[in-house]
Amino acid sequence: MHKIVRLSLSALALGSTTAFAQVPDVVRLGNLKFAHYGAVSYMKETCGKYNLRVEERMFQKGPDIMSAIAAGEIDIAALASDGAISGRANGVPIITVAGFAKGGARLVAGAETGIKDPRGLKGKKVGVARGGVHELLLYAELEKAGLTWSDKPGKDVQIVFLAFTDLNQALATRQIDAMCQSEPQSSQAIGKKFGVEIMKPYNTKMGKPVRLLVMTEKMYNEKKDIAQRLMKCFVETTALFNKDMNLAEKYVREQMFKGQISPQDFKDAMDNADYTYDVTLKHIDITTALMNKYDVGHMVKPPKAAEWVKLDLLRKAKSDLNVK
Repeated sequence: MHKIVRLSLSALALGSTTAFAQVPDVVRLGNLKFAHYGAVSYMKETCGKYNLRVEERMFQKGPDIMSAIAAGEIDIAALASDGAISGRANGVPIITVAGFAKGGARLVAGAETGIKDPRGLKGKKVGVARGGVHELLLYAELEKAGLTWSDKPGKDVQIVFLAFTDLNQALATRQIDAMCQSEPQSSQAIGKKFGVEIMKPYNTKMGKPVRLLVMTEKMYNEKKDIAQRLMKCFVETTALFNKDMNLAEKYVREQMFKGQISPQDFKDAMDNADYTYDVTLKHIDITTALMNKYDVGHMVKPPKAAEWVKLDLLRKAKSDLNVK
């Protein structure tokens, strides 16, 4: 009889341990609502297989994510490189662990303006979101065209700072003459005929901008197992989106944008962007130098990439999944 009781208690203990082991670890994700951020967003659908529950919170712009990380509300985040660099420079404890998208920017003019190249922006108002990579890309192109700029009258180009969500409306209503905008919004402006492409602003030292996946130092240093499982999920999800663009389109259009963008909008957007995993220290150092030059991000101390870019988790995840 005692043997039976002991056996039952042992089985109960084993069952409790198993149940406890299956409780997923929670990872809080900060993200932005753009087509090329879709693979990161999709992690919340797939990370269960790695015993993780990803809780996504959408933000209007990168600096808002940095504030949430500083407040201890976010563990990992997807954002443009300059937003991450600025955050790190100003004391936000983050580590870059991967790239997740390349490209995704376009310089667009109002359809009736006749602007055909950056030199045509002289004497015009150009809209851009403050503190994002699009601001940096715009300044690099204006300098290359030999133009000066300010957010006040008096220079060759007057900069008008607006949220990403407001730029298209401002262009459509002719409050601005051109904009440096993200995807799919820039493709939508062209598709709806109130905007025309000037260029994809990738012909400066920075090349195509790389968006960064960052995590807190606390997660990287103290929760290595969770961080590694998360990275494996990220690599798998990104590989899946690259392999199955129909799945990527369905998820981005139906889940992220709730039907607000068309199949053509998505196609046009992703013709100007790529889902990726990789980023180089050189790219981040070049971006940091340009930010410092143009005073984007108001950095207290511009960081060196070697100090805060750690790609060991990414290398292991790619190796485990046999992804190049």
